[in-house]
Amino acid sequence: MEEVRRLQPDVVLMDVRMPELDGIEATRRLMADESVSTKVVVLTTFDMDEYIYEALRAGASGFLLKDVPPEQLVDGIRAVASGDPLLAPLITKRVIEEFVRRPPEAARTPPPELAELTERENEVLKLLARGLSNAEIAAELFVSETTVKTHVAHVLRKLDLRDRVQAVVFAYESGVVQPSAT
Repeated sequence: MEEVRRLQPDVVLMDVRMPELDGIEATRRLMADESVSTKVVVLTTFDMDEYIYEALRAGASGFLLKDVPPEQLVDGIRAVASGDPLLAPLITKRVIEEFVRRPPEAARTPPPELAELTERENEVLKLLARGLSNAEIAAELFVSETTVKTHVAHVLRKLDLRDRVQAVVFAYESGVVQPSAT
């Protein structure tokens, strides 16, 4: 924690299991510190599903499996550093399955922050939640990528979210989108 504050790295790889402070609590503390702009990528294994959701809520920008090949690890770090979310496909599937298991009424009461979004920003949030890139959102809405980037920035600011991963979590938790059962 002290080294992150001192060095201000762009990205930290965080292991969930650490001796003195677990990775979820460390992520939570880093994200709560306004002087830290570092993004966190959590390293996990399949037997740690219960931690994935909590780490997302704590502010992690992505997840990689511990057995990821080195070149994918480097690509993932670069993606997160440039502001893109990072979820290994199997982890994405598990996160969505977790939302499917939650009772629908938990997602029925929309948070008041949603009222701040324009109709277009709501559309962008829904497309973000589907995992579309800026280019794909631009094609879907017949606007430029620059316009999409502006809308994404507005969504993140108005909802007080750090990144796209947090926007996806927010969209599912608030009931803006519902996962399909397939």
